[in-house]
Amino acid sequence: LPDQKEDKHGYRKASHCRNSGIQRLQVTVEKGEGNVDFSMESSVINQYGNQIRKVALETLKKLGVSDVKLTIVDKGALDCTIKARIEAAVYRSVLQTEHLPWGGDIR
Repeated sequence: LPDQKEDKHGYRKASHCRNSGIQRLQVTVEKGEGNVDFSMESSVINQYGNQIRKVALETLKKLGVSDVKLTIVDKGALDCTIKARIEAAVYRSVLQTEHLPWGGDIR
């Protein structure tokens, strides 16, 4: 896409990942301001908020992402879903659609 400029980390656009059926988790990835800016809304934040944050930050680290605004809206998603949605949103944000190493970066 020649009219879109990427920043120094390769982000071309904000991206999100969710499923269109049962909405248990939505992840949005946007260009950061030099660090990881994490925000979360969750119906289970009191029980699982720390675990969700841990999984999200570990996933970003394994993907090599350190400059991002990550927003999670959770309604009881499993850890594996959180990892997969973050991975998908990151790949979409850099417009990588071919030769995706699904799962390889976060195992």
